[in-house]
Amino acid sequence: MNYNKIYFVFLLLISLAFQNCANTHGSLVHNEQEFTAAIQKAGPGDQIILANGNWENTELLIKAEGTAEKPIIITAEDKGSVIFSGQSDIRISGQYIEISGLVFKNGYTPLTEVISFKEKKGRYASHCRLTECVIDNFNNPERFANETWIALYGKNNRVDHCILYGKRTSGVTMTVRLIDSACQENYHQIDHNYFGYHQSLGSNGGETLRLGTSQYSLTTSGTKVEENYFDRCDGEQEIISNKSCGNSFLNNTFYMCRGTLSFRHGHDNIAEGNFFLGNHKDNTGGIRIINERNQAINNYFFGLTGYRFRGALVIMNGVPNSPINRYNQVVDGVFSNNTFVDCDYIQLCAGSDAERSLPPVGSKIENNVFYCNSPKKIFTVYDDISGIEFNNNYASPEVESENGISLKKTAMKLDQNEYGIWIPESPEIENAGCSLTSPKATRENTGASWYKIEEAELEFNTGKEIAVLPGLNTLYDAVNESAPGDIIVLSAGEYTSTKDIFIDHPVTIKSDGDEKPVLLSEKPEMFTLRNEGALMLEGLKISGKSSPDAAGNAVIATSKYSMNRNYKLMVENCDVEELNVNHSFDFLRVYKNTFADSIVIKNSSFKNITGNIASLDKETDDLGIYNAENVVYEANIFENVGGSVLTLYRGGTDESTFGPIVKFSACTLINCGLSSRNKSFGSIYLYGVQLADVSESSFINSAKIRLHLSKDNPVISLNDLNIWPSADIDSNSKDFSLRNLVHKAL
Repeated sequence: MNYNKIYFVFLLLISLAFQNCANTHGSLVHNEQEFTAAIQKAGPGDQIILANGNWENTELLIKAEGTAEKPIIITAEDKGSVIFSGQSDIRISGQYIEISGLVFKNGYTPLTEVISFKEKKGRYASHCRLTECVIDNFNNPERFANETWIALYGKNNRVDHCILYGKRTSGVTMTVRLIDSACQENYHQIDHNYFGYHQSLGSNGGETLRLGTSQYSLTTSGTKVEENYFDRCDGEQEIISNKSCGNSFLNNTFYMCRGTLSFRHGHDNIAEGNFFLGNHKDNTGGIRIINERNQAINNYFFGLTGYRFRGALVIMNGVPNSPINRYNQVVDGVFSNNTFVDCDYIQLCAGSDAERSLPPVGSKIENNVFYCNSPKKIFTVYDDISGIEFNNNYASPEVESENGISLKKTAMKLDQNEYGIWIPESPEIENAGCSLTSPKATRENTGASWYKIEEAELEFNTGKEIAVLPGLNTLYDAVNESAPGDIIVLSAGEYTSTKDIFIDHPVTIKSDGDEKPVLLSEKPEMFTLRNEGALMLEGLKISGKSSPDAAGNAVIATSKYSMNRNYKLMVENCDVEELNVNHSFDFLRVYKNTFADSIVIKNSSFKNITGNIASLDKETDDLGIYNAENVVYEANIFENVGGSVLTLYRGGTDESTFGPIVKFSACTLINCGLSSRNKSFGSIYLYGVQLADVSESSFINSAKIRLHLSKDNPVISLNDLNIWPSADIDSNSKDFSLRNLVHKAL
């Protein structure tokens, strides 16, 4: 037996094992300095492992050159255990680099991009991959600080199985940049990512994904967006803003997302195999089409309620000789083999006006199926549709016909398949509708499987009850001791606060019975809503008689500083009175750069108030920004209110937002809006509101109802109003619905 040979083989195996171990485990680095030293030495096949822990205020430049066969690997010691916090970012430059397993949370980028496939202009990443990384609520505290979470430059990069959750500030969540020839015809791949909850921004600039910009919109990108899951992405009306050519959107799922996949600019793009599941949530939409040779084929649309530019299918009008940033005419569009189930609006020639005067030409709507379970006019035609050819489209009998639209009416049976998808079926349907049976992209098969998301919704009444007795600062103490979702229950009696009560999480304050507890404050503001805050008041009496004898008090105020989290305010069955110790005493006062998801006031009375109930008018830059998304007043009495009962302002011509949305019903106003300090000059003043229903209300000896309608076809309805003895409604336009306006006392 040759022992020397055996010994040599043994040594060789040990050496190979050590080499394999080194290649598997790589260089372990513990901080930015160690990483910089390691990446400067890294070559093809090398691996750098980031040690578990909190990498606070860390900025990494990953600049290296791998090869297709031997990429350079940057990964976490344990996936999800390397946390970038504070002011941190990553820049990538070079080729064939793969990054995985990292988490960004509890901070924000000191630059404008959290992860950038760019060192600086002209030095980009190509053939690089970002996989299984997480950016979770990594937001600048300034609401309108423009920041992007992931920016793709260079060519042939891939972003996959990442989680991007909780974007709250201005700026696109993920973007593809085409700023020079080294970034064009890039053929990036964006797949299997989870794009999570994105609150309404209340402004333009809240897209979840954007491919290109107007400046480069007629340039080819060639990006493939495939099998991603978009979950409640409500930032603005463009969930995805396509602004380049040759892109494909394949087999994605849009779950309860407000807005649309919008082919805003660019030619030769296709959307195929996608699921749009609105589940009848408000403002949910499908696909919006502009430009040439764009296609929507074999997609499924369910329960979409969006109107106008947010319809289930929107085909726009164009602008003659359009500037690159406006609207090119729809030419040779193809919209075929799609299935629409209980969708409210198909919009044809949308946006038609004196500027957008070119209807679609050379286009086809064919082999589609439209199902409704009740009679509904789902098609809206705004201009000449002779340039659209309709072939072999089927509709259930409940779909009302429209001139110029060819539909084959047939009885359909709606069946829910094993995947929970409702499919309309009929033996008369031939070669029409989508072939899809279930989404390819699901919550379970997208994103990083090892990361658990903590839901970001602000919810009331999910915690424990806290019983509180009357006394000095007992309410203050209870709020300070409460946790998110707790219910503070007050016994009858007086609750006087000598300290500011800050609301930093959702909390409910309510009565324990029929007798209303009395809330008093010796501070200028009783409650201050701060970031993460939401407040529900129920069954209370609120008095201003103990407030300071100074102008400008308020019962509730937002933070004076920017809030990057939308708040909620709900008031029900409350009596608010004696806000008159001095002038300009408001019930709710808001500040610039704050935004309410909802303000709801029901079954409450307000008497003897020198200021406003709610003056939501602090965004006066006329950029399409506003202070509240949904405002509901229902069954309230307002008496002797010196200021406005409601002022809501949205200025500018931007068309990318959903609101503001107002529901004002069954209210009585007596002697309201008559103070010389009422800057709105109205009892209610709605400026630029997109959807408003003012109904079944009485305005007795009160200031005018004032309206200022924007040009983008708002839906404003005034019904069953008693106005005495006020003048007619003051409006800049008569383009609103008015029914049963009565000029006499009840």
